[in-house]
Amino acid sequence: MGNRHAGDRMASAWENLLDLSHSVYSECCHSTFLTERDLPNYMKFSMRNSIRWSIFIFIVTFILACVFSVVSTTVLEGVGWGIGVLTVFFLVLIGILFDMMGLASAAAQERPFHAIAAERVKGARHAIHIVRNADRFSSICNDVVGDVTGIISGAASTLVVLKFLASVDQNGALVTTIVTVTFTAFVSGLTVAGKAMGKSFAIHFGNPIVLIIGKCFYFLEERLKIRIFQVRKAKSSNGRRGKTHAAGKRQSTR
Repeated sequence: MGNRHAGDRMASAWENLLDLSHSVYSECCHSTFLTERDLPNYMKFSMRNSIRWSIFIFIVTFILACVFSVVSTTVLEGVGWGIGVLTVFFLVLIGILFDMMGLASAAAQERPFHAIAAERVKGARHAIHIVRNADRFSSICNDVVGDVTGIISGAASTLVVLKFLASVDQNGALVTTIVTVTFTAFVSGLTVAGKAMGKSFAIHFGNPIVLIIGKCFYFLEERLKIRIFQVRKAKSSNGRRGKTHAAGKRQSTR
């Protein structure tokens, strides 16, 4: 009898749990998913924004690729292979930093920045805008700057290898293959390892990294007049409090 009652209780509890999950699932589906009437408008709006964003990313990537290519080629042609190695490492470092910045914007939480912004901390409102636009910010940092620096560093590695072989007067096929493969593999391993370490930092320290980026944007906006985001400054409530206080005194005197 005891086992039968226990089994009945378990069955009834399981049925109640299923009913509760079904009601919660149906409520979430009705509240979050789109209806058939709204779906075409949403698809049209989403497709339009995606096309505009893709065109913008293409233009920015094209310009950055041209700039990095011209600068790296100009620097590498006028210097020795030692400076060329430092240039390649600098490009790799830029890719690692921007990859970390893009992932930090996606891993950061918005709520702590509101408390910091209430204390008038510089860059806090810029950090809020970075978190709210994390998809676009990470796309620019990871996809645009990260991929462009990766491609340019690969091309620069080839020029460095050629300069090194010309400086040591080694034109053999075996030596050229060994030096090319070794240096290219070293640069690739350094890039992957650096990005892995940067992603670990971005996940665990997303908010401090985004706050540092926000402070940099604040410096660019206040000192150099370069505006990245359209940040609205908080209006002081002293004037409103004074007006309401004066109005309250007038009513009390009446």
